[in-house]
Amino acid sequence: MNDLLHLRAKTGLRGTITVPGDKSISHRALMFGALAEGTTRILGILPGEDCLSTAQCLRQMGVGITAFSEPEVLVTGVGLGGLREPQEVLDSGNSGTTLRLMLGVTSSQPELYVTWTGDDSLRRRPMGRVVQPLQQMGARIWGRQGGKFAPLAVQGTALKPIHYVSPVASAQVKSAILLAGLLADGETLVSEPHTSRDHTERMLSAFGCPVAVVGSTVAVQGPARLTAQTVVVPGDISSAVFWLVAASITPESDLMLLNVGLNPTRTGALEVLGAMGADIEMVNPREVCGEPVGDLRVRSAQLHATTIDGALIPRLIDEIPILAVAATQATGTTVVRDAQELRVKESDRLWAVANQLGALGADISERPDGLEITGGRRLTGVQVQSLGDHRMAMSLAVASLVCTGELILEGAECAAVSYPGFYETLRNLAPE
Repeated sequence: MNDLLHLRAKTGLRGTITVPGDKSISHRALMFGALAEGTTRILGILPGEDCLSTAQCLRQMGVGITAFSEPEVLVTGVGLGGLREPQEVLDSGNSGTTLRLMLGVTSSQPELYVTWTGDDSLRRRPMGRVVQPLQQMGARIWGRQGGKFAPLAVQGTALKPIHYVSPVASAQVKSAILLAGLLADGETLVSEPHTSRDHTERMLSAFGCPVAVVGSTVAVQGPARLTAQTVVVPGDISSAVFWLVAASITPESDLMLLNVGLNPTRTGALEVLGAMGADIEMVNPREVCGEPVGDLRVRSAQLHATTIDGALIPRLIDEIPILAVAATQATGTTVVRDAQELRVKESDRLWAVANQLGALGADISERPDGLEITGGRRLTGVQVQSLGDHRMAMSLAVASLVCTGELILEGAECAAVSYPGFYETLRNLAPE
């Protein structure tokens, strides 16, 4: 299926939005609930395709998980080391989080043999960055090109703790190693060049596993135990940023976003938009289940260029495509550096952003590690492609708000990976 969605410019986006549950937290709540002792309750889980992939893989390993259609999802934990060997190949779909984190979980459980695969996009994404440190711990993992790409076969075994110094700031790499370390005998440490998102550390602590954090080094002591909890999933900041940009660049707009997760390792996009002159107000800040949460009001504003680089990048890596859309409407030239990680996402996002926004008439050039975008040029609606990337699909839909003529989006359906109902919300905010 490759739907064509027809979109036109709008003015006056107004209303109140509750964005879907945070994808990163939803994945981890399912996994940690599965590995805990007792029954975990999850409220506000993201019912997107990626999280459904995680749930299905866990079910195939003997974990009881109720339907996502219920007000709360119940996960009947099997305890660390209690996963059952699946009878079939486990399919992670498009979810890199599922595959990378579960490599850490399954490689550390003796007597467990698992074969992992995914869709065409996931099978092209690099897994060596996770496989290599796990192999240092003693993991037995085989796959294409020496374990660099899925499909991957895992023979669980007892692992030894290590201190891994990661060349990249990646929450998925860090989390896979820490999860593998939960069954190792001793202290497992991960050091990063910059601190990546810390949902794993926060949730491990909430489930009763002590976590030591010193600067950008994180440590867990194994063997550990996890105890079932109630998890309230806040709205996903990565989903909220689409509306923050949409309202900022669309005249006469005024939106309120409710219950947005404001974890400081995830709020880089808020800082960038603030530096660009966006009119964003935080209302009712609070803490829910160890995660900072608040409501965000955003109104139209004249944006100006900024530079996005360095330690900011891990805190907004998923938001760069939509920030690039904001940059096309800002005065001056916005520069993105140190973002080569985007070349190994669902698509090569640096190439994809430059190619697809360029097709709309944006003054944008691709750099080896980023982008250069000179704003102020009116965009023109033409047919563009999501390239199977959910964040590209939604970014291009937001770009349609400031296009002359009709933008036709090919492959729009992939937005359901992280944001079911995105286009319906867009239509409701500014009815024709």
